[in-house]
Amino acid sequence: MAEDIYQPLDQDIHTEPMILQMGPSHPATHGTVRFTLTLDGEKVIKCDTEVGYLHRGFEKECENSTWTQVFPYTDRLNYVSPLLNNFGYALAVERLLEIEVPERCNWIRTIMGEISRLSDHLTCVGAGGLELGAMTAFLYALEGRELVWDLIEEVTGARLTVSYGRIGGVKDDLTEDFADRWAYTRGRLQEIHANTHKLLTRNRIFLDRMQGTGVLTPEMGISYGYTGPVLRSTGVDYDVRKDHPYFMYGEVDFDVPVGDTGDNYDRYLVRMEEITQSIRIIDQCLERMEPGPVNSDDPRVVLPEKEKVYNSIEGMINHFKIIFEGIQVPPGEVYSYTEAGNGELGFYIVSNGTGKPWKIHVRSPSLIMMGGLHHLIEGGLLADIIPTFDTINMIGGECDK
Repeated sequence: MAEDIYQPLDQDIHTEPMILQMGPSHPATHGTVRFTLTLDGEKVIKCDTEVGYLHRGFEKECENSTWTQVFPYTDRLNYVSPLLNNFGYALAVERLLEIEVPERCNWIRTIMGEISRLSDHLTCVGAGGLELGAMTAFLYALEGRELVWDLIEEVTGARLTVSYGRIGGVKDDLTEDFADRWAYTRGRLQEIHANTHKLLTRNRIFLDRMQGTGVLTPEMGISYGYTGPVLRSTGVDYDVRKDHPYFMYGEVDFDVPVGDTGDNYDRYLVRMEEITQSIRIIDQCLERMEPGPVNSDDPRVVLPEKEKVYNSIEGMINHFKIIFEGIQVPPGEVYSYTEAGNGELGFYIVSNGTGKPWKIHVRSPSLIMMGGLHHLIEGGLLADIIPTFDTINMIGGECDK
């Protein structure tokens, strides 16, 4: 009888795994994402990931619009770096049309694309720091993003949903004082970058939360189709700008930062270094670009000047047909890809020869990375989900199909 009294206590403890729903009404799951977690204490045994329902019907909306009317929809994919979406789509249609844009246009697309990349990385680093308790780092990053958005607003007229890209060019040239404004912004961005390093990179709490968590192997990343900073953090040196140059990326000198462990800390470091490389690219572009036209002179795709529209029958007809019928893209199909903030952004488009796309499919990096997220979470702790999900940098608009 005495032996029964001293039986091990764990025999009476309930040890069945607990099922926990994390999100979508969780501040770290970005509004729609839900994790169905199977927990053993605080250890995640299993994670079922649902991207949720943020559905605007991107592809079908595009297929019921003219080729030009698609641009506002691309803004709303990764809405933190919409210019990269604009230019990626424009390049795809231009390849189907087999037209070349002027050299200055390519310089501008490179500059504005890198400015948009700065916005993306500053948001990711700042918001990731905030969710680990680093409020000051978040405020620094947001100041940097505001400065970047001020530049974008000056050129495009909008801060977020810019609709600046055009098939055959861009909406407008850079403003006359753009170089001077960039010089000021550049200096402040470098100060913010240095301060963020001081606050986070050797911070004991930040290191403990980031190092060794959310580990991704190169083989797993390639298997799931990962690209961008997440794949490069594993040591895979793949960047579309380097490996398949477009615009003026083949004309400028920059490095592709890579990690070696593929954990959350490496993903943070890769993005921090990419901020430095983007500044470097913009500097070279502004130094080397020459005056010239920013739009193609192909009358099939570019609207005529207002003077010609109002004073010549040819200009009026040309304007009318492009607006009402859309650009007539020859029948065919193309897959075109660029390096967006989170990795390879691809557009597969099919034309049947009319003014509207017959098919548009977008290979959005955020949706691709959500497919393997459970592997990064399982085996870790419940608290590790926060930095892991942050460094993946899922943008809900890109998960829309």
